[in-house]
Amino acid sequence: MRKFRPYDPNQTFEMPPTLREWLPAGHLALFISDVVDALSLEEIYRSYENADGRGQPPYHPAMMVKLLVYGYCIGVLSSRKIAKATETDMAFRVLAANQHPDHDTLAAFRQRHLKALANLFLHILKMCQKAGLVKLGNLAVDGSKVLANASKHKAMSYERMEQAEKQLEAELVALLTEAQRRDEAEDKEFGKGHRGDALPKELERREKRLQVIRAAKAELEAEAKVKAGEEARKAQEKRAEREKQEQETGKKRGGRPPQVKEPAQAKPELKAQKNFTDPESRIMKDGATKGFVQAYNAQAAVDSHAQIIVATGVTQEANDKKQLVPMLLKVEQNTGSLPQASTADTGYFSTEAITDERLKSVNLLVPPDRQKQGEVLPETTGSAPEDASIIEQMRQKLRTTAGRELYRQRKAIVEPVFGQIKAARGVRRFSFRGLARVMAEWDIICMTHNLLKLFQSAWRPAPSAVCA
Repeated sequence: MRKFRPYDPNQTFEMPPTLREWLPAGHLALFISDVVDALSLEEIYRSYENADGRGQPPYHPAMMVKLLVYGYCIGVLSSRKIAKATETDMAFRVLAANQHPDHDTLAAFRQRHLKALANLFLHILKMCQKAGLVKLGNLAVDGSKVLANASKHKAMSYERMEQAEKQLEAELVALLTEAQRRDEAEDKEFGKGHRGDALPKELERREKRLQVIRAAKAELEAEAKVKAGEEARKAQEKRAEREKQEQETGKKRGGRPPQVKEPAQAKPELKAQKNFTDPESRIMKDGATKGFVQAYNAQAAVDSHAQIIVATGVTQEANDKKQLVPMLLKVEQNTGSLPQASTADTGYFSTEAITDERLKSVNLLVPPDRQKQGEVLPETTGSAPEDASIIEQMRQKLRTTAGRELYRQRKAIVEPVFGQIKAARGVRRFSFRGLARVMAEWDIICMTHNLLKLFQSAWRPAPSAVCA
């Protein structure tokens, strides 16, 4: 006769006396709990000071923060899934102390305290610095397209908006004419003031659609004027510089002077698009899939020592050209100093960025040319001639032994970070809409990345008192 281990689904037994004992020592959820207990949540607590006292008391903020932070750490962002997990998942159940906030409560808490949760990024970064995980010797900057909480099929180009606007205007005229004809017929049948039916639904639907299209069209036109104004300002500066040089040298410069266009006359490009679900997101080409997606361009500056994210950013521009300087200045703002060296791919190169005085202490390695896969650049020694262009100086620096070695590390520093966020944790799409909210959520995502790195190290927070 076969023998099996005893099995009785109806068996009764006593659970350990404390919730922490429900999980094995060293579990991520216990680490998250200890870290959150060590953080100051005063910004969140203050928002409850003026409560009128009516209704049930809210759930404890520390418990709600722990649930959300742990969820982001393991790739569970949905408030519905977190709510369910407080009943079915032991780790969530321990963090919730056997309480079960519903998904509406979790979603409302995250919405209400999104900025405060994003501000925890700096607190966790300071912990990483204290733990010795940030060295700022070599740092890599990169961006990745993260899907917006919107479908690209809900986007429309400016050209299509103009066509749709005209079409809807014509349809509205036809519907209004038909509605008037019906009114007159009903007046004869039912008498004046007694309508046989309400305003046609087709008319109401088209009016709403026209309003949405006109609003999106107006936003594109406003953006085009702002962009034209910036271009006009730069053209005027170049023209003034040109005239100054001509006066100093007494010679006319060759070539056509910069043309200053009137911003008020600027119109959007016909292919410029606006998404009706998240108007601040953009259609971008995803470098991984080579397909076009509705997304934001999420930026990260990563320290080489332990792959800690030391600065974050989100831009609506698919191109990274303008991101190098602001990202490195954020590193200084967040950590107190600039890195010794920083690498970035070709998309970040511009002479303005490379020659920015604020970054003169940083050894920048940003190739001006796109390198073919498998291509090996010839190794050189020494520096470029003093009269060489900025582009040629950078090419020469990247061909030296030291330059080649530093730039070779770039992919191994930053690309695994995006892989860990997107592939390992499954965070490929933002939960929120609008640039400001997306930026806050990106800080939370990057904060939890750093938390996981901190968890993998030997560092642990000092024991703290029970939450008030």
